Amino acid sequence: MKSKRVFPAVLAMWCMGIVGLVAGQALAAEPYPLRPIQVIVPFPPGGVADLVGRPFATALEKQLKQPVVIVNKTGAGGAVGMQAQAVSKPDGYTLMVALSSISVMPEVDALFGRPPVYKLSDFAPIALLSADPTVLVVSSKSPWKTVADFVADAKKRPGEIKYSSSGVYGTMHVAMEMFAHAAGIKLRHIPTGGGGPALTALLGGHVDALSGGPNVSIPHIKAGTVRVLAGWGDKRLAALPDVPTLMELGYKDVEFYIWSGFFAPAATPQPIIQVLREATAKAVQAPDFKSAMQKMETPIAYMDAPEFRKFWDADADRLIRAVRNIGKVE
Repeated sequence: MKSKRVFPAVLAMWCMGIVGLVAGQALAAEPYPLRPIQVIVPFPPGGVADLVGRPFATALEKQLKQPVVIVNKTGAGGAVGMQAQAVSKPDGYTLMVALSSISVMPEVDALFGRPPVYKLSDFAPIALLSADPTVLVVSSKSPWKTVADFVADAKKRPGEIKYSSSGVYGTMHVAMEMFAHAAGIKLRHIPTGGGGPALTALLGGHVDALSGGPNVSIPHIKAGTVRVLAGWGDKRLAALPDVPTLMELGYKDVEFYIWSGFFAPAATPQPIIQVLREATAKAVQAPDFKSAMQKMETPIAYMDAPEFRKFWDADADRLIRAVRNIGKVE
């Protein structure tokens, strides 16, 4: 009797497998795209991912001949939108533009012993769109003219120099703690609700420093309200040629970028991924997209999927080590 009961169950599972295989083959064979595409941005309007994502979506739409709509799915530092992308149907109609913080969330969950809301393996990288190194800015009223001045003062007054960020384990927090760890100093972290409030806190004299995106910081640098001391990149910024990098100054393992990348769910069929890769390569060359990026003073840093994968792996490794150095922040 037992074997009679088992056989129908096995047969049912086999049939389901065949149906799934046929469905997957049909999905891969279906012309793509046939309907509008949504691109999840897991952050509020006005942030880097949104500012890059919107002109990119417009340029991509012209290549794919279908509407490409930005959908802001916000919450939990981007985890809500990233999880939504991770569990979406892998049919090429739900995509995502995310930031470097995508690599941080799973490690934070592991740090606190929580089940991860997503895994990095849930995503297929399509292309890198931009990669801006953050810059260390301080109030123009501060006494620090160089990084050496800043570090020397921080060593005299551990925990007294305050810096603002967009939130705990966010890009601005992680970058500053990477620097503090490399310099052997202790700073006081003042998290806020976003990059805008973090900059407002500096301009208002409530904090002493921050690690910010160049596109946001440069107008205030030019206005003389803040002073820039260094950058986190592997080379000097074209827009700030006189500003040294932290690596130039001898600090190790401090390379950090607020980058934006284009992603699909990991199980998306390769023919669809290939269409998206080819369309993206053309979209980033569109005059309107180039113009939008120039206005933001954010250089295009396009990398196709294989190169982007290598870049992402190396960057994720740096960020994971940084999160472990920071430890639990309740």
